[in-house]
Amino acid sequence: MYDNKIKIEFLSKSENESFARVAVAAFISQLDPTIEEITDVKTAISEAVTNSIIHGYENKEGLVTIEAEICKNEVTLIVKDNGIGIDNVELAMQPLYTSRPDLERSGMGFTVMETFMDKLEVTSEGDNGTRVIMRKKFKVLD
Repeated sequence: MYDNKIKIEFLSKSENESFARVAVAAFISQLDPTIEEITDVKTAISEAVTNSIIHGYENKEGLVTIEAEICKNEVTLIVKDNGIGIDNVELAMQPLYTSRPDLERSGMGFTVMETFMDKLEVTSEGDNGTRVIMRKKFKVLD
């Protein structure tokens, strides 16, 4: 059971990526995170949302959903889209892999998420979108 939970939906427009960062940072602030912890979460959420916009919807309009749950000192973040999905999640999670080399993408989105969060799970199905689940535990300050 969670201690607190939010759910937000927004259009898959690149300008909403910064909104997602700020909204999630504001939500996790109740855990009294360090500046580094906030920056890590903001970076990870930014990568997940950007993937939904650029790869999931290929810059067409759709909805991106973020759910965030706090349980004790851990936050779970779920970023979902109903876009084109990922044919091969294992391949997509390889560093430097990109399905959009034409956009000069670095192919490091999932690697960044994995680096800044404690746990990363990605599920996807062609034409049914993608779901990214990230978890991070925060230090408990006395």
